[in-house]
Amino acid sequence: MKYVVSALLLFSLSCNAQSINQKKISIYKTFGGVIYELDTLTLSSKQVGMLLRQYPEAYDEFRISRSKSAISSVLGFSSGLLVAVPLVTAVAGGQPEWLLAAGGGALFLASIPFSSSSKGHALNAIEIYNSKLSASNHRMKSTFYFYGNSASLVIRF
Repeated sequence: MKYVVSALLLFSLSCNAQSINQKKISIYKTFGGVIYELDTLTLSSKQVGMLLRQYPEAYDEFRISRSKSAISSVLGFSSGLLVAVPLVTAVAGGQPEWLLAAGGGALFLASIPFSSSSKGHALNAIEIYNSKLSASNHRMKSTFYFYGNSASLVIRF
């Protein structure tokens, strides 16, 4: 009986320690996007999304950020192609279509607001997550009840 009580006590302490040990996510803006770090570990956007799922407000902001980032990436890639085609044609000695390069430049300019908006939404999502994380850690109170009644033993955390 003494071993069962000590094992349950250790289990409850480890559960409490796991919830307190949740770390805050750091975010760094780069030229091409953002980098997410948890302590010293670099996270992908899928991993960050999995962490943010437990807080719906932060997850919604992060989903908006990912969709705007995808739009920015598509516009940026297509603008690169449209600019590269006339340049390669000119280098090869052909007659380049400079209107394609102008269209590519316009698409590149159109991708800039999506990219900056994506970074802003990602920053908001991480801020919301970190604030909720610190608030939930301060509110957590662990209790351990162990009592028996006539037909059963009850353990409640």
